[in-house]
Amino acid sequence: MADEAKAKGNAAFAAGNFTDAVSHFTEAINLATSNHVLYSNRSAAYASLNKFSEALSDAEKTVELKPDWSKGYSRLGAAHMGLHSYNDAVSAYKKGLEIDPNNEPLKSGLADAEAALARSSRSRAGPGADLFGEAFGPEMWVKLANDPTTRGYWRHIGYIFLIILIIYLYSKGEFKMWDTKETILMNHESVKPLEVANLSLDEQEFGVVATGQKQIVGSVCDVTSFNSEIVTMDDCVERLFVHACGMEACKHESEYEDCIKDCDKAVERGRELRSDFKMIARALTRKGSALVKVAKCSKDYEPAVETFHKALTEHRNPDTLKKLNDAEKAKKELEQQEYFDPKIADEEREKGNQYFKEQNYPEAVKHYTESLKRNPKDPKAYSNRAACYTKLGALPEGLKDAEKCIELDPRFAKGYTRKGAVQFFMKEYEKALETYQEGLRHDPQNPELLDGVRRCVEQINKASRGDLSPEELKERQAKGMQDPEIQNILKDPVMQQVLVDLQENPKAAQDHMRNPLVMNKIQKLVSAGIVQMR
Repeated sequence: MADEAKAKGNAAFAAGNFTDAVSHFTEAINLATSNHVLYSNRSAAYASLNKFSEALSDAEKTVELKPDWSKGYSRLGAAHMGLHSYNDAVSAYKKGLEIDPNNEPLKSGLADAEAALARSSRSRAGPGADLFGEAFGPEMWVKLANDPTTRGYWRHIGYIFLIILIIYLYSKGEFKMWDTKETILMNHESVKPLEVANLSLDEQEFGVVATGQKQIVGSVCDVTSFNSEIVTMDDCVERLFVHACGMEACKHESEYEDCIKDCDKAVERGRELRSDFKMIARALTRKGSALVKVAKCSKDYEPAVETFHKALTEHRNPDTLKKLNDAEKAKKELEQQEYFDPKIADEEREKGNQYFKEQNYPEAVKHYTESLKRNPKDPKAYSNRAACYTKLGALPEGLKDAEKCIELDPRFAKGYTRKGAVQFFMKEYEKALETYQEGLRHDPQNPELLDGVRRCVEQINKASRGDLSPEELKERQAKGMQDPEIQNILKDPVMQQVLVDLQENPKAAQDHMRNPLVMNKIQKLVSAGIVQMR
């Protein structure tokens, strides 16, 4: 029940229904009070609702229950960040990195916390200090465009737009130094792109950007194909992130390596911006798709499989899951192709045959199995392994192999003798008879099939004559009652009336006997020991 509630919470969280997520996680916690993952998940849901005090309480409980789990410290750091307790956030992220030094979310969180702490210190430099205004002065554009670490961003309109948005909000007194992209959007969802376009800035302030702010916003709306009159700023910036960091989707087949690098940059940048997990997952999924293309040449699907798994940990998307399944299937097929060797398969089958003659059936199964790995389309290996399983009493496995043998080669008589033998040993004489008769349609004079028919008829007639001992009758009735076909016959209203007539109305019973379908069903009941004819 706790797992079920947790699953509902995860689904609600993924859909952005954070209030419902909190409710489901709370239900799960009430059922499993010592499960640290549940507190961690609820902490994330509370943080998404800006309820950072509650998020902090759950994060502290997570760390208390599982002090060696790095993710708990990530939750703790995020809660402290939301409460603007930057020193505590830095401490939490550092503790997490002591446990998992290579954890990227913890590294990113620590960088954000240290930067926020530094900004907070500068903001207390003195009354009247306007460090933010000075940072975004007329020379800012030239500096950013010429700096090797930032000039590459100017190819992406999304980054320019975000800076314009921040300047716009700052000019209205609605931007705080500690705001992240998420909190900006959360507090200013009603802001429309065209409002930002009306921001009065001197054209020269953009320097090497070489375009006006109205044209920038207009281009953004054109490129991302959405109506700036109706979308919120949240929609706008999220789509801009996809456009700015999602260029890898437009790469040609010859540029998969560049596409992979772009995806890595998109993920890195997304974490810096603390973007929605769905955005990170999308970039990872695209990387995985590119790696699948590369794998067709490199014959190595493992990187693609690993990347899709990472994407699913960020956001469980059905499309990503399908891509993962396809990649794993391609990987398995490739491994089978590389392992395929009919010559070795024949050698292994012959080894199995030798052990079978020596009655060493477990060792024979081992070699037949290896033979099938080398050549999965060999009906003889399935037939031989079915015989081994039958000798070992592993009847369900023997039946499965016999059916696979028939599927691969419907004209191969051994498949029918193996299947019929298994059904005979399972005392399913009617089914065994049908199997032997089907085999005879392909090989009418096969002695093993003819003998199988004789033995089945003998057992069926034994029941018809009432020659079964009490123990045999009881055993056959118990087995028959478990057979779905027998159960369906007994549930059939017509057959129920037939059975009544057999006891109470001899004339009507004779009429029923003239119907081949009814007679066939009665024979099945007789063979199962359910009905006895005197």
